[in-house]
Amino acid sequence: MILNYIWLFFFFVAFIVGLVKLIFFGDLDIFSKMMNDGFEGAKKAFFDISLPLVGIMSLWMGLMNIAEKAGAIHFIARVTGPFFSRLFPEVPRNHPAIGHIIMNFSANVLGLDNAATPLGLKAMQSLQEINPDKERASNAQIMFLVLNTSSLTVIPVSILALRAQAHAANPADVFIPILIATFCSTFVALLITCTRQRINLFNPVLFGGVTLITLLLAGLVVGLASLNPTKIGGVSATVGNLMIFLVIILFLAAGWRKKLNVFDSFVEGAKNGFETVLKFAPYLIALITAIAIFRASGAMQYLVEGISWCCFQVAMLFSDGSPDMRFVDALPTGFIKPLSGGGAKAMMIDVMNTKGPDSLAARISCIMQGAADTTFYIAAVYFGSVGIRKTRYAIPYGLLADLAGIIAAIIIGYYFFGGQPDPVFPAAK
Repeated sequence: MILNYIWLFFFFVAFIVGLVKLIFFGDLDIFSKMMNDGFEGAKKAFFDISLPLVGIMSLWMGLMNIAEKAGAIHFIARVTGPFFSRLFPEVPRNHPAIGHIIMNFSANVLGLDNAATPLGLKAMQSLQEINPDKERASNAQIMFLVLNTSSLTVIPVSILALRAQAHAANPADVFIPILIATFCSTFVALLITCTRQRINLFNPVLFGGVTLITLLLAGLVVGLASLNPTKIGGVSATVGNLMIFLVIILFLAAGWRKKLNVFDSFVEGAKNGFETVLKFAPYLIALITAIAIFRASGAMQYLVEGISWCCFQVAMLFSDGSPDMRFVDALPTGFIKPLSGGGAKAMMIDVMNTKGPDSLAARISCIMQGAADTTFYIAAVYFGSVGIRKTRYAIPYGLLADLAGIIAAIIIGYYFFGGQPDPVFPAAK
């Protein structure tokens, strides 16, 4: 239901802003621009996002079908059952959904977007099978979606690569700050959702599992941080892709061991990829079109400027009159990220190009990019793929996790880089 209100909000506000520009400022092209961007957004939603996903979805749906028939997913569910049965109490112990959730979380942690989305859709479909109300999101589906929107990514390869392209002195200097910020957003997502669903985080098994995951992440951070900074991105990408390819080999080996016809099993599962994309494509087209029109009207810019002004006023209250407001230039990245991953990435690149890749604003922008996720996109795709219409509190809680990541990114950015003056950058002169 909340997607309905948000969708209407984008259209109505865009129309009002466009009308004001036409009547009071004589902008005769504003509605042409809004419609052109809207049509372009719809085209992008289908041809650039949905259509390419058909192949990726078919690939992973086929592999997951092999894994299920070979018993690999059941094995993963059985091994991780004690922990996840407490985090997802509605899911029966050893249910295949647990294995699918684990696979999705693992792909997200490794930064493998091409694998994470299909695996996440498969997990959502498994959770939908045990959902008593097919149009209303279950507690388990909400927990799964909110944790997905918190963007727990250990290997932010794309951000490091973009910093290298922008000629940052040390592209990987934001690596540890991103990990800390994304951990903060995930922890907040877990805390608020468990509180709402009355899940006891201090249960020995659940508390021990969260502590173990935290220690493993900390160990990985220390291990990667000890590498040569210029090699972190390459090593991260190699390890991530090697691990996911190893999973594919293990699935195929398990199918061969069970004497399955792995090729036929793959084709059988791959057919579901087409059907899944067709289910969520209309949701995606509707949302991306509305966002494109909202941005084209100028409403997005006014919203970001208004939030920036409020932040400045708050900072003035708690300073001696000259607060360090360099973080304001990074805010557009954080506020646009829940709406559009591509738009946020463009904002991050723009900050690096205008302020310099080693400026505080650019570094905070990169941390924000890694600490938050495209909440509306994830909700539209995941819930749309299974026909969920009543999302309950999933989106507000996902946005709260994003906000926690944005605030953490600012604090961590100042902690790591705030004491350094911004280097002179040609575009900023």
